[in-house]
Amino acid sequence: MNSSNKVAVVTGAGTGIGKQVAIALVQEGYSVALAGRRREPLEATAAAADASGAATLIVPTDVSDPASVKALFAATREKFGRLDLLFNNAGVGARPLPLEDLAFDQWKKVIDINLNGPFLCTQEAFRIMKAQHPQGGRIINNGSISAHAPRPNSAPYAASKHGITGLTKATSLDGRKYNIACGQIDIGNAATEMTARMGQGVPQANGSIEAEPTFDSLHVARAVVYMASLPLYANVQFMTVMATKMPFVGRG
Repeated sequence: MNSSNKVAVVTGAGTGIGKQVAIALVQEGYSVALAGRRREPLEATAAAADASGAATLIVPTDVSDPASVKALFAATREKFGRLDLLFNNAGVGARPLPLEDLAFDQWKKVIDINLNGPFLCTQEAFRIMKAQHPQGGRIINNGSISAHAPRPNSAPYAASKHGITGLTKATSLDGRKYNIACGQIDIGNAATEMTARMGQGVPQANGSIEAEPTFDSLHVARAVVYMASLPLYANVQFMTVMATKMPFVGRG
């Protein structure tokens, strides 16, 4: 099946990496269901992708709500008839606070969106992919450099992204019998709204405040398209795409 016959769901598709990936998939010929909390940014993504002529479906979605997730995948199947790719991308961070000062609600919000959301979406994707013909599909999870090492005062985000790594591995194993492949892309300092503060300086492990380099998020979109382009008998299990000079590799 070539990409012009394939269907994708992208969560967090209204801004940042999700928007870039959704547009890149449309340009590859995918039909794409655009999921996100707010309709207006999703409409902007659909408009930006419209030049290719591929179909898009706008589905306002709260990935932390099981009913909302079910509605997203039901709408996708109803319109397009199948699902070949899920990009679990939606995510949030918490305000940097000492771990002992975090309110439980702050912790729970991040875990509900960043970890419970991908789990709920993966469940619904499995149900479609195992039942369709030809059987199978691919799931790509947006991890993070934080899936390897936390930033200071980032317990909810770091824990959620470490959890995504476990979900990726479990999904890879449990999906084998259904011809479902799962991989993870770990991203460091892609230039988005979320990383705009990097240029002004962010806290480092040694207590200093330092500016950090970023890179064009278009390169992330190209990496996801590559991962998605592989036949289902091949898989990128983990890929790291990062700003070359960001302070990740080395002692902190």
